[in-house]
Amino acid sequence: MDAHSFSALSIFMRADWVVKAVLTGLAIASLWSWAIIIDKLLRFANLNREADAFEDEIDGGTSLEDLAQRAGDKPRHALPRMLQSAVREWRQAKSGGPLNDTQAALLIQRIDRVLDASISRDGGAVEEGLGTLAIIATASPFIGLFGTVWGIMHAFQAIAVQENTNLAVVAPSIAEALFATAIGLAAAIPAYIAYNKFTTDAGKFQGRLESFADDLLTAIARRAAGQG
Repeated sequence: MDAHSFSALSIFMRADWVVKAVLTGLAIASLWSWAIIIDKLLRFANLNREADAFEDEIDGGTSLEDLAQRAGDKPRHALPRMLQSAVREWRQAKSGGPLNDTQAALLIQRIDRVLDASISRDGGAVEEGLGTLAIIATASPFIGLFGTVWGIMHAFQAIAVQENTNLAVVAPSIAEALFATAIGLAAAIPAYIAYNKFTTDAGKFQGRLESFADDLLTAIARRAAGQG
């Protein structure tokens, strides 16, 4: 390997085992974060597209019972699952005959708890992987800094051994050190940006579920009161 080459591969091959371990770990962390980023981009796009289509069906005047039945046994999206849970509770309550005010109030409370549990579960599901992005964004610069410090120490050792401060002697080790910092930042910056974006997207999606739950409770309450 050319000692004067400063390509990424050359720098990596010249580095000692500590810097190589740091660079390898950062490269793996970067690939891992990009896998999460791509997965989240696709997942949020699909979730919002399916939610738009489902809400359009509701706005089109299709009855809640028909929509719940049309969703199938195990719908993938949170909104039809929430609708099925509410309709199931409504049917069980109505099976005993007309509801009085107390029974209607208890039904609304029961549906509210079911919907809250669903929101919590599905809201947590869309946040999976965000903790990993946060760890990569936080830890990568420090890991890269460790590689930088080690590389600088290696440069000083080269000066001491060769008793020469010529730039040609210290430049390769300094390049290794700075390369570790660069890789650390390259891993951290996309993870940090993605973490903030997807945290916002997850909050918006959870807000969408909560809004749907409120509308669903209002519709059930009107039916229970004999207004729908």
